Amino acid sequence: MYAVIGAGPMGLATARNLQKLDIPFIGLELHSDVGGLWDIDNPHSTMYDSAHLISSKRMTEFAEFPMEDSVALYPHHSEMKRYFQAYAKHFDLYRHYEFNTRVLSVTRDGMYWTIVTERDGEQQSRRFEGLLIANGTLHTPNRPTLPGHFDGQIMHSAEYRSAEVFKGKRVLIVGCGNSGADIAVDAVHHAKSVDMSLRRGYYFLPKFIKGKPTDTLSAGRKFKLPRPVKQKIDAALIRFIMGKPSDYGLPDPDYRMYESHPVVNSLILHHLGHGDIHARRDIRSMDGNRVDFVDGESAEYDLILLATGYQLDYPFIGREHLNWPATLDAPQLYLNVFHPEYDNLFMMGMIEAAGLGWEGRNLQARLTALYIHQHRQGSAQAASFAATKRQQASTNLDGGYDYIKLARMAYYVNKDAYLQALNQHIAELEAGLEQAAPQPVPAT
Repeated sequence: MYAVIGAGPMGLATARNLQKLDIPFIGLELHSDVGGLWDIDNPHSTMYDSAHLISSKRMTEFAEFPMEDSVALYPHHSEMKRYFQAYAKHFDLYRHYEFNTRVLSVTRDGMYWTIVTERDGEQQSRRFEGLLIANGTLHTPNRPTLPGHFDGQIMHSAEYRSAEVFKGKRVLIVGCGNSGADIAVDAVHHAKSVDMSLRRGYYFLPKFIKGKPTDTLSAGRKFKLPRPVKQKIDAALIRFIMGKPSDYGLPDPDYRMYESHPVVNSLILHHLGHGDIHARRDIRSMDGNRVDFVDGESAEYDLILLATGYQLDYPFIGREHLNWPATLDAPQLYLNVFHPEYDNLFMMGMIEAAGLGWEGRNLQARLTALYIHQHRQGSAQAASFAATKRQQASTNLDGGYDYIKLARMAYYVNKDAYLQALNQHIAELEAGLEQAAPQPVPAT
């Protein structure tokens, strides 16, 4: 019996692929329903009222379970919650899960894993043949230490739910990822003033170009531009459509296009251009309600919101079991999934890549389930893959992109390079399935 931790989108994809190959498993979920962070009613969700997907539905959905035509091109979080619930019902995944169940600890027990869980105040210890961790990457806030003392309120975007919190306040938002941009736009309509402090530059993309979702424009093209050419052409196109960040008072990025995750939000630039949001540089110091910036400017605020991202966190299992050196920001796993030594521990969904979508993550789950199945059968294909994951655990599938050195980029991959590797290994392991299948009896 295998254990799947988590019933968010990645946990569900993992469960579905184990189910397809008749691999026995139990799902363990802290909340009372599926959907993970996309269920805003989940006490552990970091969702906020106005949140939508930043990728379009057709580039995000599971291939075997498309979203309804009535769903918006960029679905609201409530539509995503319903989608994942419908997915779990359609494929009969609910019956595999134990809900309201907290994983307290995971320890190595010979060749197995002992998992201690708690439900309704009762603890239970069980031994599992293997473990698939799919509890997500966006639940432990990264809270940088700010210089000085601030008398107002400091909150992280993980705590943000409604723009009512900004009503009548002087607001400073620190950071500008996709959530930070969304929240700044929310704040404009309620706050007395909104400033945004940035340490570095970002590339800003619109959600639509010529009436089509931006991420669909190159979908399905067989010919792909060489990486340096694509970076230059796409950056020039965005400058032509949007202008440079410095046109709006923001710092320009000092890296090339796609070497960090872009911000898919043009409204932030709209409000900067209208003076609804004021750009600030990095914080130098704080005293009372005053914040001083590195360019010599200063202003007073009532609330500082940290849009500073999240840290990888797996509190129930020791880092030594994840091949995670103390000096690195992420475990060293082949394809961000496969441990070099353990053949029964898998990190599901510890990945970011522009355009990968849930189908890309579904392929990750397909490969994992195939490996488990073939490893249990003792196939030559599984042995070959095991050798690969031992030798290449530290291989970074960056596709030649020089990703900026940030913690959140430590598990970032290039979509094309990653999918190519997934599909190659899937084909090899599926060949083993065909060889193991019973052969038809010839007619006499």
